[in-house]
Amino acid sequence: MVRRGKTIPVGKRSGRLSTAQQFINKQLLDAARRYTTVVRLKGGDPMLFGRAHEEIEFLLRHGVPVEVVPGVTAALAASADLRTSLTRRGVSRSVTFVTPRMADGSRASSWVPAVMAADTAAIYMGAGEGAAIAAALVAAGKAPATPVAVVESASTTEVAVTYGTLASLPNVAGRGGPVIILLGEVYAEAALEAARCLPLSRSA
Repeated sequence: MVRRGKTIPVGKRSGRLSTAQQFINKQLLDAARRYTTVVRLKGGDPMLFGRAHEEIEFLLRHGVPVEVVPGVTAALAASADLRTSLTRRGVSRSVTFVTPRMADGSRASSWVPAVMAADTAAIYMGAGEGAAIAAALVAAGKAPATPVAVVESASTTEVAVTYGTLASLPNVAGRGGPVIILLGEVYAEAALEAARCLPLSRSA
């Protein structure tokens, strides 16, 4: 949509070569010193698993004013694709957004206890981690039969949905797009309906 501006691709994708955060920070600062308006465009919402705090702190430290425009995070976009609420009266009264991925040298993650304490869980950046995620949650006491919905490329024309259970999560393979794993009893009915039509998978 940018017609007259200069664009610099700095996207990150699991399992692929990604742009270093330090490079992104410097590009933002250099651009802010040269141009009147600079837009850092992120997928989803920048304030959730988007490293926005690192970029904001860096820019403010160098005297660059920052405005944040909220977006739609993957869990909410995927819920719209599924037409299934993250919460439901009598079924789910709590939701947690977690990621099992950790940066080198970071402190231990508490994502497993967070999932265990919530009725519905949205697991970000879980592509290729299905076996490890399932093993960790089952070991913590989560029922292997817990319904799961895996949404790839949410809110795009390429969206694909796979239903299953926590036990079947290791067998779910995407096509390479960004994936969010949704877990909880709110997906039981949709998973059962999908199983009647197309076992374990469908395209939305």
